[in-house]
Parts: sequence; C-alpha cells; structure tokens
Amino acid sequence: MPPFDVPEGDPFGPHNLPYGVFSPSGSTERRVGVRLGDHVLDAGAAAAALGSPHQSLLARPTLNTLLAAGRATWSEVRRAITAWVTDPAHRATLEPLFRPLSEVTLHLPFEVADYVDFYASEHHARNVGQIFRPEAADSLTPNWKHLPIGYHGRSGTVVVSGTDVVRPSGQRKGPGDPTPVFGPSIRLDIEAEVGFVVGVPSEMGRPVALGGFRDHVFGLCLLNDWSARDIQAWEYVPLGPFLGKSFATSVSAWITPLEALEHARVAAPERTHPLLPYLDDSAPDIEPSGYDLRITVAINGQAVAEPPFSTMYWTAAQQLAHMTVNGASLRTGDLYGSGTVSGPEERQRGSLLELTWNGSEPLELPDGKRGFLEDGDVVTLSAWAPGADGRRVGLGKVSGRVVAG
Repeated sequence: MPPFDVPEGDPFGPHNLPYGVFSPSGSTERRVGVRLGDHVLDAGAAAAALGSPHQSLLARPTLNTLLAAGRATWSEVRRAITAWVTDPAHRATLEPLFRPLSEVTLHLPFEVADYVDFYASEHHARNVGQIFRPEAADSLTPNWKHLPIGYHGRSGTVVVSGTDVVRPSGQRKGPGDPTPVFGPSIRLDIEAEVGFVVGVPSEMGRPVALGGFRDHVFGLCLLNDWSARDIQAWEYVPLGPFLGKSFATSVSAWITPLEALEHARVAAPERTHPLLPYLDDSAPDIEPSGYDLRITVAINGQAVAEPPFSTMYWTAAQQLAHMTVNGASLRTGDLYGSGTVSGPEERQRGSLLELTWNGSEPLELPDGKRGFLEDGDVVTLSAWAPGADGRRVGLGKVSGRVVAG
C-alpha cells in the first residue's frame, strides 16, 4: 500500500505523526523520521525537497535540536509536516522519501540528559504498601499525598525498544539467608510507565511553575522501568533505589508530541489533601495536565494487564514543578517517568509485583506460570489515546527480551 494511503482508523494516521530516528536498510546514517502508518518519512530530506525553513532542525541524527527549539517552533514544524503528508500536490516529491518500517533500524530518538522516575499512582503505592507493610494503619507513607515522590535514575542505561535486557546480578538477602548472597536477580519485574521528554531547558535557580509544563515538555512515550525487586529490597534503605533499577530503562522509538494528544487531556483525580501553592492545580487558569492513555502489558504476546493512565494522582505538570522547585535546572533531553501505572482493579496493575502479589499468586500464561520474569520472556507495552472525531492516537510500543547475564 502506498505510504499516503493510511487505512481508516489507523492510530498512526496524519492526526498523530510521532517523531523518531532511523537508519535506512544498509546504512548506519541516523536520520529524523516521522511515522505515518507503517512507513517512516525522512523528515530532513522532505524539508530539503520542499524548501522548508525547518531543514536545519530535521536534518539531524537525533531529535535534540528540534526539542530545544521551543513550543512555537514545535507547532510550526508539526503544521508543516501535516501539510506535507496530506496535500496531494506533495505526493510525487515525498513518496520516494518514505521507507517501510520493516526496512529500517530504529534508534534511541534523543540523547538523554538526566533521568528521573516518580511514584505517582495511588493504586500502585497502596498495593506496594499493603504487600510490604501489611500491619500499617495506612498503606501510604505520610508524605505521599503532599508531594510527588521520585528518585534520580541512570540516563546511560536508557535503551530503545527492542534492546535485550540482561538479567542483573547483585546482592540480595532473603528472609532465611543469614548473610547476603550474590547472584542474578530472581525477582525481575517490569514497571509500565509513561515517559515525558523535556525540550526547552530552564535556568538553574528558577523553578518551572505548573503553567510552564507545555512550554518545556515536547512529548511523551511509553517506558518500562525494569526492576530487580530482590536487589532493591536489600539495598534501598536508607537512600532508595540504586542497582535494582539502574541496569535498564526501555523507551519507545517514537515520541508523541503533546499537540497530538489535545483530545486526551483530562483532569487529575480528586485531591484528598490540600496542596502547597506550587503544586495546586485546582485554579481555573491551570490547564488540565492528566492524560487518558490506555496501556496494555503483554508477556510473550499474552495481554496480562491494562493500566489506565488517567487514574494517576500526580500529573506530569506537578512532577515537573516539584522536580525544579528547589532550583534544579532542566536540560534538553531530560526524561522523567511517571512511575508504575496501576488502576483500582486487579487487571489494571502495571507490575508483576502487584499482579502476582509479590509472587504468591503467579500468573497463568500459555507457556507456564510466572511470579516474576524468566529468561527469554518478552515484555511489550502498547497504548492508545482518544483523539478527535473518535480516532485513536497510537503510542509507539516498547518491547524488551530478558536474557541471561
């Protein structure tokens, strides 16, 4: 099928147009691409062929130059590309610049500056609290309803979808172990998340207010923040996650611009505790910054969970405000994860820790039971969001296969 003839209802039609970086078959040259259906348009070559002033932003090996250009330019470039792929007058020029997705190699689409991971789902936090602190009167920690809890991760191990994940080794100490032992993680898990990609940097010492979210954040992607639960359980007191989380974070090859998700914006869940002014999004002049994203988690092709992102207690705008309120600066390419997405129902839990209740209730899969991941398991996250006129906006999948260390 010609690249312009996207089937009706395709979630990657001209209403979407996510950005990525690809190499054509037989080449190592990396180029910015825009996805249309099952094809990718060489955006830099298209800009050159059509005499676009945006050529300098698009003829690049990463998205970082475009990310840094700012919201007004993001909108201009998106309008231009939409016109390119919808105007029949451009077909003859652009058709040779499309490549089938099956004939390209997709790369990490941007150079990751810093990586931060949050803990923003109340349902996830309560489940974890009930698993590890069953005797507590409240399964949430005292600070949870007052600030978005997060930690700094390792940007150098953010990898693109399709990259194998080597089972990590480290120290662990089970209840029956007199001393710690060293070896491969036996409780390797997933965390179904959404990642937000920062474009415009900020000045050190100047916090970003809630209203600045869409001026700084270019777009989002699916993210799997792999977790070695047994390594983490032994090491995290008192400073938090370290080796149990730093070995791999997988992201989609496609970054969906926020503008493609205008019809998916929703209000956050009702707040149960008063918020300090810098986090208070109840004012009428603050735009809704929740997103209605429908995520599916599959293991070896079998769907095991459908976490709804619309239930997240803390929004991406609040996370950005909290991340900078102490004066920390943003850099182009900063990535921050939402934290595990889980809903109120058992089928909506975004981690095996919750789905199997810490391994005590294994999942039944066609190839056997799973408490946690086994070598050879392939985990795939996919998602869509509601768009205009009943259309779906697809998010790029993120997939990874576990291999022995």
